[in-house]
Amino acid sequence: MFIAQAAPNFGFFLITYLTGLTMSWIKYRCVAVTKDAIYVLESSKLSGGAKPQSLVATLPRHTRLGPVSGRWGRMNLIGERHWVHKRFHDQVAAADRDAGFAR
Repeated sequence: MFIAQAAPNFGFFLITYLTGLTMSWIKYRCVAVTKDAIYVLESSKLSGGAKPQSLVATLPRHTRLGPVSGRWGRMNLIGERHWVHKRFHDQVAAADRDAGFAR
């Protein structure tokens, strides 16, 4: 399980951090990876992705999530650009390894 944030580009995070003006455009997601599927869950903005509220999509387990790198790694999920913080990169790599993708 890891948290991702959906935004058109990384600049939205900088503007949100400095002013809060773009917070309404950022979507906070919790991604749960099981042996059978990948679940993308919508979370509240105030929780920062930690409290899932509804199911957005279910992806096949063989979906490749990474590779991700840098402080905020970029990945595409359900047709949207998502950003994953470095602290979750190990979970993304483990999910890909478990699905049969070599690093």
